[in-house]
Amino acid sequence: MAIEILMPALSPTMEEGTLAKWLVKEGDTVSAGDLLAEIETDKATMEFEAVEEGVVGKLLVAEGTEGVKVNTPIAVMLDEGESAADISSAPAKAEAPAAKQADAAPQAASAAKPAPAAPKTGDGNRVFASPLARRIAADKGIDLAGITGSGPHGRIVKADVEGAKPASASAPAAAPAEAAAPKAAAPAAAAPSGPSSDAVVAMYQGRAYEEVKLDGMRKTIAARLTEAKQTVPHFYLRREIRLDALMKFRAELNKQLEPRGVKLSVNDFIIKACALALQAVPNANAVWAGDKVLRLKPSDVAVAVAIEGGLFTPVLRDAEMKSLSALSAEMKDLAKRARDRKLAPQEYQGGTFAISNLGMFGIENFDAVINPPHGAILAVGAGLQKPVVGKDGELTVATVMSVTLSVDHRVIDGALGAELLGKIVENLESPMVMLA
Repeated sequence: MAIEILMPALSPTMEEGTLAKWLVKEGDTVSAGDLLAEIETDKATMEFEAVEEGVVGKLLVAEGTEGVKVNTPIAVMLDEGESAADISSAPAKAEAPAAKQADAAPQAASAAKPAPAAPKTGDGNRVFASPLARRIAADKGIDLAGITGSGPHGRIVKADVEGAKPASASAPAAAPAEAAAPKAAAPAAAAPSGPSSDAVVAMYQGRAYEEVKLDGMRKTIAARLTEAKQTVPHFYLRREIRLDALMKFRAELNKQLEPRGVKLSVNDFIIKACALALQAVPNANAVWAGDKVLRLKPSDVAVAVAIEGGLFTPVLRDAEMKSLSALSAEMKDLAKRARDRKLAPQEYQGGTFAISNLGMFGIENFDAVINPPHGAILAVGAGLQKPVVGKDGELTVATVMSVTLSVDHRVIDGALGAELLGKIVENLESPMVMLA
């Protein structure tokens, strides 16, 4: 029985993707773990692997096809002994999204149906299993008729028989078939009602404009930030930080680190300061989880990285444990791969706290939007020379940086947020303390 290969959900927010490139062709024999295709998600371009062995019978979606819904068939694999002629009844090649808008909803509903769990058909009690699964079952003396397959259409795959024992092979597998199928992330919150697309376009008739098509990343940003502003009760705390001690300390460190090719940025110090502040105020190292608050032990700090058409927030895990030079090297690597859209999902998911720094663009201060489920985000402005009152009351000039802490009031109350921001300021104004 031919097996449909479905468009996988390669990120939590992915609802559709672009089949950028096929890495196999019809007639190729593939094994589990072989690369089948490159798929562009809402966040990155990722490689898609085969989960079992077989022969590529038919490619249903052409390279470069955009808007392929998760769980839509993209290829057909042949079973042992089958030929391409046996899949004449396979689904037709996926149409371009623009040509199937009218019936997109019925197709999406059809794609979401779970595959039948039973491995047998009504015609002759044939058991559908991959060749590799059959060989393993034969070696272990396992009766395939007693195993529930977790592959497409109830097909028995390698994982189903590896853990099975001859004595207990007649018992159904514990996991239902649909548990193994890729699951699309829950749809993001819908945008608020407003003028329709046609109504907005009509307003600008007769004016010169260029229509820019929304890619997956821009759609995701729009949905998630709309959700954040609608559902997260933001409040804002502002402070000014004197950077003179930090700038002097940074210059001294960079001079000593120059033989190693290390150059620390102000942002590296900000990451470290926030990580240590979260340890000093552990109740603020938390995220909102719907009906509960999760307080994390490590300081996993996300940092916004601007890329063409959007942004990533890669996460520096256990940031409180890492040296400034280690944080600097890791941040440079994550930022480079973010701009190349080569980050893996686990590298930009998670964290409790985020930093958004627009100081390098000359922005003096701004309010950042919290990235759910984070409890807070620090907006960092430019360091500017300003007149200040010194310790002895004299008027002097200092380098001052304005920061704003956006806080989720469900997770962090005002006094707790003020304590967290105070620790961040303390760390940055006395940078040597961060090395103690």
